[in-house]
Amino acid sequence: MTTTVQARLDEETQAALERLVRQHGLKPSDAVREGIRLLDKHHAPPTRPRLIGIGKYDSGIPDLATNKKHMEGFGEKSMGKGWRPPRDRAR
Repeated sequence: MTTTVQARLDEETQAALERLVRQHGLKPSDAVREGIRLLDKHHAPPTRPRLIGIGKYDSGIPDLATNKKHMEGFGEKSMGKGWRPPRDRAR
């Protein structure tokens, strides 16, 4: 379905439309359509970031995220057994 739209353009906007048509080889209607699409995309409500992998894996341990005993020994292989995070040096 197509709709015809009429718009009054001031001199500055008319000059910009003519410049776009000339520089990019567009028809005036194509330039207006592209402008509307760009404005729509620019003013669209922000989408929430998608975290990949959330909810896809089940360890079978129901309290994995909340029970600290599951973190015992985590990182020892890469950081060494006695590793501790550095103290805050601002004190």
